[in-house]
Amino acid sequence: MFWPGMGDPTKRRKTLRFLVITAIIGISVGFTSLGVQQYLNRDNPLRVCIDDRETPYKISATLELYVNSQKVEIPANIGIVEGCTHSLYTLSSDGIIYAEWDEEYQFEIGHFFWTWTTYVDDGFPMREMDQGKSKIFVNGKESPLFINAPLIDGYHYKAEFISKAYDESKDTDFLPPDV
Repeated sequence: MFWPGMGDPTKRRKTLRFLVITAIIGISVGFTSLGVQQYLNRDNPLRVCIDDRETPYKISATLELYVNSQKVEIPANIGIVEGCTHSLYTLSSDGIIYAEWDEEYQFEIGHFFWTWTTYVDDGFPMREMDQGKSKIFVNGKESPLFINAPLIDGYHYKAEFISKAYDESKDTDFLPPDV
């Protein structure tokens, strides 16, 4: 079978030359885009590592997480990846979230969930949650800002997420619990 443009030797040479030039342009654009993104994100606290930075702004808060009315343990080392500590991280599974940066920054609880989703292999499945039914409580009061609630030093956050696939009828029926 002949591929289009490969039958005649002169057409073959032109086709291969075109493909090589296209590959070079594509790779160049990709690397240029990567370089521009790295340049623009060099001072973005949600993207860079803080290991080699002086971070005088430090806060911590506690988080309780419930998914479909079941308590979920927040794993240790969220935001810590092979020698790179991000500005939002956990050290243990006790629910304490730490945030650090060069200067005061308006961190939000949603930034922590984004970090968990982005930098952990089995990250938090935020896209599978029904955000219309989910709630965030800050010091016992429901926040109207939901995941945009500011992360404030010493505050206690309680997140109650309902997944899109959750069957709420199981909460009200009289069947014995699934074992």
